[in-house]
Amino acid sequence: MQVDVSRRSAPPLPEERGPGGEVRRLLTLLLLATAAPAVAQQKALTNTSASTHAKLSSVDMGAATWTTGFWAERFDVCQKSMIPTMWELYHSDRNHAYKNFEIAAGLAKGEHKGPPFHDGDFFKLLEALAASYAVTHDPKLDKQLDEAIALIAKVQRADGYISTHSTIAELNNPGQKAAFKDRLNFETYNLGHLMTAACVHYRATGKTSMLDLAKKSTDYLYNFYKRASPELARNAICPAHYMGVVEMYRTTRDPRYLELAQSLINIRGLAADIGTDDNQDRVPFRQMQKAGGHAVRANYLFAGAADVYAETGDKTLLTTLDRMWDDVTQHKLYVTGACGALYDGVSPDGTAYKPDTVQKIHQAYGRDYQLPNHTAHGETCANIGNVLWNWRMLQVTADAKYADVLETALYNSVLSGISLDGQRFLYTNPLAYSAALPFSQRWSKERVDYISLSNCCPPNVVRTIAEVNNYLYSVSDKGLWLNLYGGNNLNTKLKDGSLVKLTEETNYPWDGAVKLTLSEAPKKPFSLFLRVPGWCEGATLLVNGKPESVTLKPSTYAEVNRRWKAGDKVELNLPMPAQLVETNPLVEENRNQVAVKRGPVVYCLEANDLPAGKPLSGLLIPANATLTPRHTTVAGSDIVWLEGQGEFVDNSAWKGQLYHPIAREKPATVPFKLVPYYAWGNRGLGDMQVWLPVSR
Repeated sequence: MQVDVSRRSAPPLPEERGPGGEVRRLLTLLLLATAAPAVAQQKALTNTSASTHAKLSSVDMGAATWTTGFWAERFDVCQKSMIPTMWELYHSDRNHAYKNFEIAAGLAKGEHKGPPFHDGDFFKLLEALAASYAVTHDPKLDKQLDEAIALIAKVQRADGYISTHSTIAELNNPGQKAAFKDRLNFETYNLGHLMTAACVHYRATGKTSMLDLAKKSTDYLYNFYKRASPELARNAICPAHYMGVVEMYRTTRDPRYLELAQSLINIRGLAADIGTDDNQDRVPFRQMQKAGGHAVRANYLFAGAADVYAETGDKTLLTTLDRMWDDVTQHKLYVTGACGALYDGVSPDGTAYKPDTVQKIHQAYGRDYQLPNHTAHGETCANIGNVLWNWRMLQVTADAKYADVLETALYNSVLSGISLDGQRFLYTNPLAYSAALPFSQRWSKERVDYISLSNCCPPNVVRTIAEVNNYLYSVSDKGLWLNLYGGNNLNTKLKDGSLVKLTEETNYPWDGAVKLTLSEAPKKPFSLFLRVPGWCEGATLLVNGKPESVTLKPSTYAEVNRRWKAGDKVELNLPMPAQLVETNPLVEENRNQVAVKRGPVVYCLEANDLPAGKPLSGLLIPANATLTPRHTTVAGSDIVWLEGQGEFVDNSAWKGQLYHPIAREKPATVPFKLVPYYAWGNRGLGDMQVWLPVSR
C-alpha cells in the first residue's frame, strides 16, 4: 500500500509537534501502511479482527441466527413490520427523505423538506436492511438496497460530498454556496452514517457499490480537513463520522482514514472561543473531566474515541473514556440505561460557575445525581449511543461491566422507543407519566408513527434491533465469549480458523436457564467464556450434567477450558428473582422509593394495573413484597409481568393545594401488576411510574 506523504496539513498529533515532528509524522504514516497484515476480509458488524488493541473481535454478520424466544420475536417483527414501515415512510411525501435525493439528483423539482440530518437517518435505514439481509438473504432487501444506492450515487459530487440539503439549495439558488455554510447542517453526521451503512452493506452482500460511494466521501473529508478553517474543521455536530471513518479504515486499511480519525479527536477543543459545552468541544477531549452536554453527541463521541483507541492504543484516550464511563454510570445513568436527563440546562455549574461563560445545553447530561422522572429526556438515540459506546469498550477490554450496561439499555431504554408492533415511536423515554401534570412537554409521551421534527430515533432503533444478533458472541485468542443470551444457532470460526457450531436454547430474559449444545468443535482445547450478569447471584454451571468447578461471580466471564467435542452440553443457570432496587439518596427524586428489576428487565406500574379509581401515587410497595412472575401477551408479544400485593393510601384530594397534613388512615391492601418498562403505553397511554414509594 502506498502512502501519499504530500498530504501534510492535517492538525498534528501531540507527538508530532516540535523539532523532528514532521519526520515522525511521515514515519507514522509509513507504519500505518504496513502495520496490518493482509487478512481475509472479516464480516463483523464492528470489525476489530485486526485491531491490535482490542481484546475481543466479533463473529461475522449472519454467523449467529435467532431461533426462538425474545429476540427472535423482535427480529421477526423487525422484518415484517419495522423495516417495511420505515421504508414506506421514507419514500412518502410525509417524510420526504427519498424525494430529497430525487430532487438533488435532478430527477424532480422542488425544495428540500425535513431537517438537514434526514440523509443520515435514511442511511441508518439502509444499514438496517443490510444487517437484515446478512441473516435472511431476502432478495427484496437486496433489490431495495440497489435501488437506493443507485440514487445516492446520482447525488454524490465528483469530489465525494453528499448532502441533499446543500445540493438542493445550490440547485435552486445557483451561485450561492451552501456546503458547510452552517455548522448545524449535520453534513459530517450524514457522511458518517453513510460510511457505517456502506461497511455493513459490503460485509452483508459482498458488493462494493455503496462502499465505493463511502470511499469517495471519506476521501472528501480527509481533504476537507486539510484545508478547512479552524471553525469548519471542528464541524462535528453529533459525530457519527468518528465511528464511520474508523470502520472505513478497518474495511479498506487506508492509513489516511486512521490519520483522519486521530485528527478528529485531536482538533476538539483547540479553539475554545468557538467550542460549546453542548457539543463537548470547549475543552480538548483528553482534558474532559465530566460527561456533559448533548447526550447523543457525547455518547457518539465516546464510541468513536473507543474505536480510535482500539486501532492506536493511545492510552490518553482510554483514560478519558474510563473517566467519562465512571461519571455516567456512578452519577448520571438511569436505571433503564437511559442517558441525558435534561430537556434544557446550562453548563458549567457548581464551583466553576461564571456568569459570562454559562452556555445553554439541551438533551443533556445534567448535574451529578440529577435524574428527574416525569421530565426525563432520555432520547432513544442517546440510549442507542450508550449501547454503541459500551459495545466498543467491551471489545477493547473484555470487561463484563460494559456488557451489563449494554444489556440494560437494550432491554429497557432502547426497546421502549418503539411499540411492540414496530410501527410507533418515542423520541424521549420518561420514567414516569401523569396526565394530571398541568403542562405539556416538547415531545409526545404517546408513541407516534412519525416524529415530524426529528425522526432520527425510529430508523436508529430499527437498525439496532436488526443488529442485536451481532452482540451475542465474541472471539479471542483463547476462545469463544458469550456476551448476551437468547435462542440462537451459531456457526463461526475461532481466531485460529477452527470451526465451532452450537445451539443455544433459552427463554431468557424471562428465565435464566441457558443450555448450549455443541455440534462441531476443534480437536484442540479452547475456552468458553460465559458472562454472569451483574444482577445475578448464585449462578450454577453444569458441563455434560456435572457441576463445573469455576468461579461464577456477578459481572464477570466464567472461563471453562477443555477439549470440547460434538454433543457436549453446557447448562448455565442464572437465578432471576424479582429485586427491589434503591438509588443513591442524593438522587432526591427517588428517595424512599424503589424500582423493580427481574433479570435485565426493569418494570413499571401502569394505571390500568391497579383497581379502578386508584391513582398510582397512592401505592406503597412493601420492602418484603412477594412478586410472582406470570406470562401474558401484550399487543401479540409474549411478556412476563409481576403480580403482588401493595398498600394503598388515598391521596387524591390535592386539587388547588400544594401542601396539606399527612393522612392518618390505615393503608388498604390492593393487588397490582408490574409490566416491563419497554412495554409501557402499548395498551393505551396512561399514568406510569418506574420508581414506587416503599413501605418498610
